Amino acid sequence: MLFLAGRDRYTQRTLLREIHDRLSKQAGCTAVRYEPSSRRPRTVVAAVEPTAFLGEQYDIETARLEVRFWYPEGVDYTYYRCNWVEPKRDLMLGFHQDADHPELGRCHLQLDFDGATVSRQSVAFLDAHPLAALEQRLQQLPSVLSRLSWEDDRPSLAPQSE
Repeated sequence: MLFLAGRDRYTQRTLLREIHDRLSKQAGCTAVRYEPSSRRPRTVVAAVEPTAFLGEQYDIETARLEVRFWYPEGVDYTYYRCNWVEPKRDLMLGFHQDADHPELGRCHLQLDFDGATVSRQSVAFLDAHPLAALEQRLQQLPSVLSRLSWEDDRPSLAPQSE
């Protein structure tokens, strides 16, 4: 059993259950489930109807949210990935707070397309309770998706304006 130190004795399973409950109440989210299974949950995945989720028309009819939090040893903050995935366009846009790209700081926004990373941008590090971090990332997702543009069938992400 993994306890999330400093996070009110949350276990990873308890946190994932609360993320599951939170996404189950989110407009546009359906079929919320654990992966790889409810017995060994590591990630919460939800099918998304983008227009309902974003509150405005969107080019794709279905997407997916994938949310994972973990607390690695020797690190005093929570790692997470909150990914918006569009399988039909082979696109993934996600907030990644981890140690993968230290040149960008402790958190970055990553855009993948057609099996490769298109861009990474530094974003604000959130040293908050995992549910507060999730809430903030869910609120930011519509504006991040609005910065996505397509040219010659390839996506790009405009830099965040100050």
